[in-house]
Amino acid sequence: MAELLDYRKKPQIYVYSVPNQPGVKVGDTSRRTKSDRDVDAVVARIEEGLVNTPNKQYKLEYFTEAITNDGAYFRDHAIHKILLNRGIRRLATEWFDCSVEDVKAAILEMKTGIRTDRNRLGTFPMRPEQKNAVEKTSLYFSKYPKTHEGRAPHFLWNAKMRFGKTFTSYQLAKEMGWKRILVLTYKPATEKQWREDLDGHVDFEGWQFIGGKQGWENIDEEKPVVWFASFQDVMGKDKESGALKERHKRMRQEDWDCLVIDEYHFGAWRDSAKELTSEDKDEKDPLTDLEEGQIEEILPFKIGSYLYLSGTPFRALAGGEFSEDQIFNWTYADEQREKKNWQGRDEDNPYAELPQIVMMTYQMPDSLREIAKQGEFNEFDLNKFFSAKKNDEGEYVFERENDVQKFLNILRGMDLDVAIENKMDHQKPALPFEDARLLSTLKHTFWFLPRVSSCKAMKRLLDNDPFFGEYEIINAAGKDAGIGKEALDPVLDKIGDPFKTRTITLSCGKLTTGVTVKPWSGVFFLRNTDSPETYFQTAFRAQSPWSITNAENPNEKEIIKPTCYLLDFAPSRALKLMANYSNELGGVSDNRTTEKRLEEFIEFLPVLCYDGVSMTKLDATAILDISTYGTASTMLAKRWQSARLVDVTTIVLEKVLNAPDVLAALEKIEDFRNLRQDITKTINSEKSLNEKKKERAETGDEPTKEEKKKEDAEEKENKGFKRQLREKLLKFITRIPVFMYLTDYREETLIDVIRNLEPELFTKVTGLSVRDFDRMCEIGVFNQNELNQAIFMFKRFEDSSLIYAGGRSLSGDEKIGGFDTTLTRDEIDEVILSEVI
Repeated sequence: MAELLDYRKKPQIYVYSVPNQPGVKVGDTSRRTKSDRDVDAVVARIEEGLVNTPNKQYKLEYFTEAITNDGAYFRDHAIHKILLNRGIRRLATEWFDCSVEDVKAAILEMKTGIRTDRNRLGTFPMRPEQKNAVEKTSLYFSKYPKTHEGRAPHFLWNAKMRFGKTFTSYQLAKEMGWKRILVLTYKPATEKQWREDLDGHVDFEGWQFIGGKQGWENIDEEKPVVWFASFQDVMGKDKESGALKERHKRMRQEDWDCLVIDEYHFGAWRDSAKELTSEDKDEKDPLTDLEEGQIEEILPFKIGSYLYLSGTPFRALAGGEFSEDQIFNWTYADEQREKKNWQGRDEDNPYAELPQIVMMTYQMPDSLREIAKQGEFNEFDLNKFFSAKKNDEGEYVFERENDVQKFLNILRGMDLDVAIENKMDHQKPALPFEDARLLSTLKHTFWFLPRVSSCKAMKRLLDNDPFFGEYEIINAAGKDAGIGKEALDPVLDKIGDPFKTRTITLSCGKLTTGVTVKPWSGVFFLRNTDSPETYFQTAFRAQSPWSITNAENPNEKEIIKPTCYLLDFAPSRALKLMANYSNELGGVSDNRTTEKRLEEFIEFLPVLCYDGVSMTKLDATAILDISTYGTASTMLAKRWQSARLVDVTTIVLEKVLNAPDVLAALEKIEDFRNLRQDITKTINSEKSLNEKKKERAETGDEPTKEEKKKEDAEEKENKGFKRQLREKLLKFITRIPVFMYLTDYREETLIDVIRNLEPELFTKVTGLSVRDFDRMCEIGVFNQNELNQAIFMFKRFEDSSLIYAGGRSLSGDEKIGGFDTTLTRDEIDEVILSEVI
């Protein structure tokens, strides 16, 4: 009966090496073992062949099933033949003088029938969300080609870091049949990823990549071309001649199927770009003076379509640059949800290696917070605390060096007991360089500081510290650290074997986006920022997947970094940024409340907060409470002084010029006597300056010193006029709260009260007639959406005084009027919550 019972067979190809013996052996087997594990069958076959060998030492390098994509099986001699045809020398019957990568390439050729080079071994398919991005984008580009309206269509991928934007962009190009793809970025360090994704995958066999200082030379015109460059390089000039760089002339002549704008949040929003490069003066932004949405108008290239890539394009979304059908969204919560839901499937989890993020916030002791306080919350001012200056020896030192040393001691748990003044209910928090779990995880961290001088002072202090001196301190700030991708290689070199080293990388802008450093497991925020783009682009540097291959089974991986950490020392600011980030993630089509969005986000990104007494895991309500604590009166006052209430962009100013009645009404007021003349002058000046910039971009000319000085002065004057005009117009708006105090109507919209109930009172308080106010709202001078939110906030905070005075008890369904709409009290709470964050 034994001959009737047998294990099923599965053909496999394997590769192994022997210590101190050249080459590798390529064999095959179809056997199975009791465990039914592929690796056990391969090991059994190898050890059977070594049974008569005195020394059985060997290393299993690789194995895979010996089945082609068409379903046919093959033997090891088929691989031997391919290796020989490639010119690889046979050392013995099944031994070859080659690398494991050479054998992998031969196996891949056998499986697919397509010859690939030894480095092009990627065969992995797109993940589900990547397929969705390609399908949605290709459908839009096909439906609205450039010929449709005479202008190139554009599309935005609002996709978190680690989505795989480079690989998926290439897949989109393949789907669309594009042959010419231009990639421009503000962060040159991303070139490595763009090149590797193209050169490493079988789907892009024959595609050509131009990067660095390369040009069009040796390009096969019949094959697809990807040209990668930075805006700094493309918009720059030759240092010697001052003319357009020779290698870029062809770039301007070519008809590009698509321009991919990588890291779009830097280009579209000046404050984020400036914040990250303000202290690294070598990383200049050549498009600093462009307003959002002007990139497509100013670039001197022939483009068929635009693809924008960003992990944090919040202001671009809020500004309406892209409609809903021009946006693909993929968030951190989406990713982690798929990772969780994948469990139980037969296929390997493609999200398994992506670490979960944990935020840890710490309130510093009063003794340190008193030294550097700022804002209405008396928040810990990190920029002030870590400010540095040169000493007599010319070295950078912290202005409060003793206090910074106390801060470093607290990270190790040394001075905390003294600082908390023996509070009875105190529970010691998990500190990054004291808690054994964190200490083992945070062997390689990234510290984000305010300035180059702060980085230099921190390196000096850490190098001389008995504990931190055991770490390799890497200063990645300033010119000495390199520009763009040149700043990354020294960091990787110093990390070396991450299991044997410990490093701290210091930066004030470099390496905060578009780079992958697998061993980084924590980001320390030691600077102020109000920008969620800056904050989370930097934070996600810690989420790079890190796994290693199992030595006994090369097809299995061990995940080294299942969790990574964000560590912040200004809790209310950090939590406000988190609430802001989670609120913006879903895009315009997400109708959930702010609290619901935050609840989902922190399900996958938990928050631990040390408040000076104990460390607690926060829920959504607690996060919102902390992020908004103590802001009622000051927030209300600031809201009515917000520049967003008044629009003085060129488009609106042109509408004012075309509205004689509005101009006439305003020019009766002393502050606006010469308004028509001033607006006309400013608009003409801006158009002339933009035209000159465009002409120079096309010709490669540079302005003379005199021209530059004159144009700079002109731009400064234009901006000054707009600022003054906004301030004058805001005077009308700031009188509206006075009008609301004087009227008793709460349920009617303000516009109805103004028009129908108390028009005389409105004119008396604000100085504007109802008709003039209506017209200014109509042409967009006053932002009605912002007015609605400001009014709702005013009335919501007015509730407490009404209750205190015994005037009324308020219910959640009570109707309250805004500027031109009416909401219930519960709905207003949600409006205010969204506004706060």
